[in-house]
Amino acid sequence: MHDAGTRGGADVARRRARCDSDRVTSVRLTGYAHGGGCACKIPPGELESMVAGLGAASGPEQGMLIGLGDDAAVLSIDGDRAVVSTVDFFTPVVDDPYDWGRIAAANALSDVYAVGGRPLMAVNLLGWPRDTLPMELAREVLRGGHDVAAKAGCQVAGGHSVDDPEPKYGMAVTGVADPDRLLRMDAARPGLPLSLSKPLGIGVLNTRHKATGESFPQAVAVMTALNDVAARLALEAGAEAATDVTGFGLLGHLYKMARASGVAAVVDAAAVPYLEGAREAVRDGFVSGGTRRNLAWVAPHTDFGRIAESERLLLADAQTSGGLLVAGEVPGSTVIGELVERDPDGPVLIVR
Repeated sequence: MHDAGTRGGADVARRRARCDSDRVTSVRLTGYAHGGGCACKIPPGELESMVAGLGAASGPEQGMLIGLGDDAAVLSIDGDRAVVSTVDFFTPVVDDPYDWGRIAAANALSDVYAVGGRPLMAVNLLGWPRDTLPMELAREVLRGGHDVAAKAGCQVAGGHSVDDPEPKYGMAVTGVADPDRLLRMDAARPGLPLSLSKPLGIGVLNTRHKATGESFPQAVAVMTALNDVAARLALEAGAEAATDVTGFGLLGHLYKMARASGVAAVVDAAAVPYLEGAREAVRDGFVSGGTRRNLAWVAPHTDFGRIAESERLLLADAQTSGGLLVAGEVPGSTVIGELVERDPDGPVLIVR
């Protein structure tokens, strides 16, 4: 009797576990989001207008080495140490909750690497429709974030959650950096090559995934890869300027860096790497509104020559957890162009 009861209980537990697993894997998370990943950012032009003047009280005299408008804030502690602080969260970019957690964590950590820092600690930010989506899904999201943070050597210490009609997840990350070895957005110089550490096309593949349910493991692999090695190699190569390529696309982030540095940038369109399937996704119309807004923002400042519209959209494609864009040649990254002197009456970006 005892053995039979034990076996029966085990069978019930296994059936219940299978039901829970089916319940989790059958949910399409992207269907609960109005946008996906970094494509749901507020458009860059609107954002700049909104925050204009808010950073006026900060600067070197207050110990702020990098502040408003850059990838992360960097505050000097003493002559040898600086603290790095950033936050990033977004709606589901893929349907798998564990992968979404990993992607969101890698994306948040990327901002620390983009300024030359090393992440130390993170706290979770979670918005969850608790009456609509099972909490097992939320646990998987958090587990994914924890696993990627652990890979980065970054401790996860709790966080904050709210009942939200739309699922959102990300992290606030604290790190450290050498104040004399930072990667800044305003330190690019003419004569330097431009290096990109990850291929583009994440946005259009994610848009196709959201619309059709097709899976693109090549995109997940890129989004979950940390930018730690690229940042370390950039610093070792003597680079002083960099940014990460996320929601504003390659052209949007390059425009911000070139404008802040007072230079112009020439992009060799044929040298830019893309994920398999990206061109087909654009051809088939899987282009997010965020990507189109990115292109509209940079177009007045860009000479596209005879570059086709599909190519322009790929160059402006809203990435999620994209690579580092570095002013300088970085081992393992692709050289996609160069920085040149800016003509006061000419474009900031030139695409050939």
